[in-house]
Amino acid sequence: MLETIQNYFQHIPSLHRALLLAGGITFFWLVEIAVPLFTFKYSKFKHAGVNLFFTFTTIVINFGFALLMVKASDWTVAQNFGLLHIITLSPWINAIVGLLLLDFIGAYLVHMIEHKVKFLWKFHMVHHADTHVDTTTGNRHHPGESVVRAVFAILAVFILGTPMWIVMLYQSLSVVLTQFNHANIRIPKWFDNTFGFIIVSPNMHRVHHHITRPQTDSNYGNIFSFWDRLLGTYNATPMNEIVYGLDVLDNSKDLSIAYQLRAPFDKTIKSDY
Repeated sequence: MLETIQNYFQHIPSLHRALLLAGGITFFWLVEIAVPLFTFKYSKFKHAGVNLFFTFTTIVINFGFALLMVKASDWTVAQNFGLLHIITLSPWINAIVGLLLLDFIGAYLVHMIEHKVKFLWKFHMVHHADTHVDTTTGNRHHPGESVVRAVFAILAVFILGTPMWIVMLYQSLSVVLTQFNHANIRIPKWFDNTFGFIIVSPNMHRVHHHITRPQTDSNYGNIFSFWDRLLGTYNATPMNEIVYGLDVLDNSKDLSIAYQLRAPFDKTIKSDY
């Protein structure tokens, strides 16, 4: 079975990746309509248009860095370089450890750093600027942040010595989980009390999108929720207390692409929120 998974993700067609992105957004979009947590008074299509613009810029930037990632992966595998080559375990364990550490370095760690380093936070603010968080918010990243995340992803591959099939498996899971944990859907408590100890649920990630600290500086995880629990950044604020947006931005302009693109360079916006 592992060999089948490996062969598929080693050569996953671009069409399948596109369908995963578009299909995931469509699926969770429909679920949001059926069982929403918050009833937003907004134009869902206009809101999606802005976020899909930033999704497109993220895709373009990731495409530009794709060759570097492939080269980094191929080199580490050929040279037996990286943690996964130092620790020789069973193929299944290696795959699981690879997924876990890619998520830690390429998602949790870079996300936390973006909140701690003022220069990086200025770009990450655009993600937090959304006042109507839904599944399309998942890929709402300023182009500058997309570059930072792409660099960290390549760094993670280099440190770990991750083969490309694990990278592609991780990225596929990341796309779906990002869409899921941003989705405006009602999640039952039993889900958080079971699966929520392993994966990031919408309830957990909504806390991260609260308008002020300390909630904003918590729940950094993307796929796996236990990084926050293990490292003391978990926050369980009740859903009825959550307010979206960011208190240092003009939240009335969350749908202005020009304002969002300019925000990191606007000196009138405080970066130490």
